[in-house]
Amino acid sequence: MTSMSRARVARRIAAGAAYGGGGVGLVGAAAVGLLLAEVRLARRHVGNGSGGRVPVAEGVYGTSYGLPGEPPLRLSMLGDSTAAGQGVHRAGQTPGALLASGLSAVAERPVELRNVALPGAQSDDLDRQVALVLSSPYPLPDICVIMIGANDVTHRMPPTRSVRHLSATVRRLRTAGAEVVVGTCPDLGTIEPVQQPLRWLARRASRQLAAAQTIGVVEQGGRTVSLGDLLGPEFEANPRELFGPDNYHPSAEGYATAAMAILPTVCAALGLWPEEERPDVSRREGFLPVARAAAEAASEAGTEVTAAMPTGPRGPWALLKRRRRRRVPEAEPAAPSP
Repeated sequence: MTSMSRARVARRIAAGAAYGGGGVGLVGAAAVGLLLAEVRLARRHVGNGSGGRVPVAEGVYGTSYGLPGEPPLRLSMLGDSTAAGQGVHRAGQTPGALLASGLSAVAERPVELRNVALPGAQSDDLDRQVALVLSSPYPLPDICVIMIGANDVTHRMPPTRSVRHLSATVRRLRTAGAEVVVGTCPDLGTIEPVQQPLRWLARRASRQLAAAQTIGVVEQGGRTVSLGDLLGPEFEANPRELFGPDNYHPSAEGYATAAMAILPTVCAALGLWPEEERPDVSRREGFLPVARAAAEAASEAGTEVTAAMPTGPRGPWALLKRRRRRRVPEAEPAAPSP
């Protein structure tokens, strides 16, 4: 599918989400049924090497940066098993811990991590997760990172409904004053036991949803980072290194790769990353209609999309950036939250 075709599909899905339209099919129903059967077989085939256990990574990172009277930055993670960190054994290997530790190093301030992500969650669970994040007695987060979408595809949630839930989540968090960064739907075509042609269908469905998610998030004032095939080439070249023991969730190296892509955008959202005055044309950055930017990002993982201009004749515009990644080492153990 071309970038322009993906942009048109993404616009239709996002419009359906915004105006309450019915489901816009990602792929044909028969194909989706086959895909789901294949993924379920794949899950049974690969087993569950992680035992379903998710390391507890909540706490304060970078305590050495603390100054008397200065509160820590507060980071909340929402989403599914990838946001929770399923597939690794140590808390410091989870994406939340990696992002908290990296953010602390850039900001030179402690970062308090809270993680309400739920393995197996679909986008309709985000309403519950937001309620947890915004509930007192917890302080409001400075920034929230959401990773969601894969289970929506495999459980056949209509993409308009999926984007509607995500957009509402971003709106609630932004209204509460938090910055929001969304890692969009990953590429299900990288799941090793899924074979062609279903691998192609999985990739197509994942990218279409990711593009539609980007439109919905940007229109609500959030930023996105495409996870798409971020790990795809690496998975295909080194599947034993970047997949975890269950061959389904990322390994520690896989999560570190994702965190490297997301961290610069997290820092930029908080005003901690140097912003160039103009897009770098040599890196194919630039201002585009949001649907086209979303489609471009879905095609190249690690790409950031953020709102740039008011609505014009071709709809809202966005800035597409390909930020240079920063290596994220495994996080040190967190101190308990105060």
